[in-house]
Amino acid sequence: MSAAIPSVSVSYARSGNSTKTNVLGMRPMQERAYEKRGEQYLLIKSPPASGKSRALMFIALDKLQRQGLKQAIIVVPERSIGSSFNDENLTQYGFWADWVVAPKWNLCNAPGGDNGGKVNAVQAFLESQDQLLVCTHATFRFAVDRFGVEAFDNRLIAVDEFHHVSANPDSRLGVHVGQFIARGSAHIVAMTGSYFRGDAVAVLLPEDEAKFDTVTYTYYEQLNGYEYLKQLDIGYFFYSGAYADDILKVLEPAEKTIIHIPSVNSRESTKDKIREVEHIIEALGEWQGIDPITGFQLVKRADGHILRIADLVDDDIAKRDRVSTALKDASQKNNRDHVDIIIALGMAKEGFDWIWCEHALTVGYRSSLTEIVQIIGRATRDAQGKTRARFSNLIAAPDASDAAVTEAVNDTLKAIAASLLMEQVLAPRFEFKPKNQNNEPTPGFDYGEGSYDPAKCNVGFSEATGKFEIEINGLATPKSPEASRICQQDLNEVVAAFVQDKRTVERGLFDEELVPEELTITRMGKIIKDRYPELDDEDQEAVRQHAIAALNLTQAGKKKATGDDDGKPSPNTAFVDGVRRFVMDVKELDIDLIDRINPFGEAYAILAKTMDEESLKQVAATIAGKRVNLTPEEARDLAKRALKFKQERGRLPSITSPDPWEKRMAEGVAFLARMKAEAARG
Repeated sequence: MSAAIPSVSVSYARSGNSTKTNVLGMRPMQERAYEKRGEQYLLIKSPPASGKSRALMFIALDKLQRQGLKQAIIVVPERSIGSSFNDENLTQYGFWADWVVAPKWNLCNAPGGDNGGKVNAVQAFLESQDQLLVCTHATFRFAVDRFGVEAFDNRLIAVDEFHHVSANPDSRLGVHVGQFIARGSAHIVAMTGSYFRGDAVAVLLPEDEAKFDTVTYTYYEQLNGYEYLKQLDIGYFFYSGAYADDILKVLEPAEKTIIHIPSVNSRESTKDKIREVEHIIEALGEWQGIDPITGFQLVKRADGHILRIADLVDDDIAKRDRVSTALKDASQKNNRDHVDIIIALGMAKEGFDWIWCEHALTVGYRSSLTEIVQIIGRATRDAQGKTRARFSNLIAAPDASDAAVTEAVNDTLKAIAASLLMEQVLAPRFEFKPKNQNNEPTPGFDYGEGSYDPAKCNVGFSEATGKFEIEINGLATPKSPEASRICQQDLNEVVAAFVQDKRTVERGLFDEELVPEELTITRMGKIIKDRYPELDDEDQEAVRQHAIAALNLTQAGKKKATGDDDGKPSPNTAFVDGVRRFVMDVKELDIDLIDRINPFGEAYAILAKTMDEESLKQVAATIAGKRVNLTPEEARDLAKRALKFKQERGRLPSITSPDPWEKRMAEGVAFLARMKAEAARG
């Protein structure tokens, strides 16, 4: 395995802000959500561990006691997450009511199936005078199917882990949410710790989503406001042979770690998950037996320290349940020494709360970005003495002799896409404005040395909100409310679609003849057209410019921030300083300059350091072998851009131009002309 160079390393200020509470006992995210408590439809997008369940308690109690709603039903994806809504003594921290769920109405603890006694319990609750019920997504789906949406009129439906919902007609919960909105008689609070609403299918139909008011609390705000954690590293690492032979090159036994072993169907799996766990345990030290109370495996390291390892992969349900119960023991929550390493397959992802976790180590590529965000969230809890956290993804390196080399290359590209996306999620939020003479500094923003300069493109940063404000020459402004909303709230969604587009990543990383504008203008333009067909051409172009500016300035800021120090910790202002330095170093920050940056340049530099030269050549050759110079669709897009060029310059692009983008547009026009001529000849 090559050197362990993280592909992303972010440092934070440790301001302590995200854990401070106001007079009602609310942390900043909860206060922000509570300010919107009067909204009928509320979507809370906020990272794991930021206090979403407590935020919901404040909002639900207000709706029940001050807004006249009859009952509140809290819906969680799995039974274990129901414990997040256990009784809370909120009055002791300054709030005006406590959160109390009668034991019989927490159906996550009740015996029986979702479609039997639990649905009857929902009916009994709806007919009762009690106000709070907690149940799983499944129980709720069956209840709505049986009683109809009208049975839930004048009630609050709160859906936790909302990314499980989807607009796909096969998703019953997605259909139900649509029906509730159409009827208009229930209130909905939706909460998600993942920034991608579903991976392939949107969570809500656009017309339904427009009815939601959104509260966003970013990863940057959350992590910057911690007391202890000051650095987060994310890296992908390539290995050859069996992963268990190489795992100790990335696994540091002294770090509190969750290891997610690969799915049995994946390329990385040996197809014998029990043997894989045994192999990891053997590599860590000498087995000493099993703790009779917790069921944890006891392993003696070479230095004599006894590791306590929780095995959640065991097929023996009784053994696995004992380990799982020991991990959930509330009395051990603040005991750092309770457990050292957790080995899991499908468990210990969302809603799993182990504050001491320093390293989330995942073997095999996870196709769902939502799942990756959830796994990283396991390591980003703040805990005393924990200053650094990391997420490592172990991936099998492509092997020329392997029949599955194409699949291996695809996994590599997907891991890079996930890494680029996490950078976007972890960065401060960008707000862009066109540069003009009348611009003034925005209160609350720091414009760096020399402060605001009306003659330059300025970079302002607000520590309080974790937001950049960047002026760009020639930037298009969104006109419609929907386009403005996308530019303010959904740029990560657009970037997600762009970096997950396989052909885009392949060309961005390995096409030596690439003209960056083919990706930044043509490819991103097409993605936005497909994603937001209801926007007119001007608004589509404004969204495109904002999205590519966010992606490329994140990459440029990272490059300036890390320099060549090979992953040494940087000061907590490094990223902000890096973006500032980039803007100062270019003579004129305009949208054309941003369009001329290859968004994948930095990712390639890290890939070249992480992967051995032979594997890198193998990947490049596999991609080159299937390269298509131009598709008819791309040629048509280039011809449209050529028309715009003609309107602006009074001439068509020239195929002999020294400017590569102008030349590429001319090639698109020529390609279409050839196609037409061939079609005419029959």
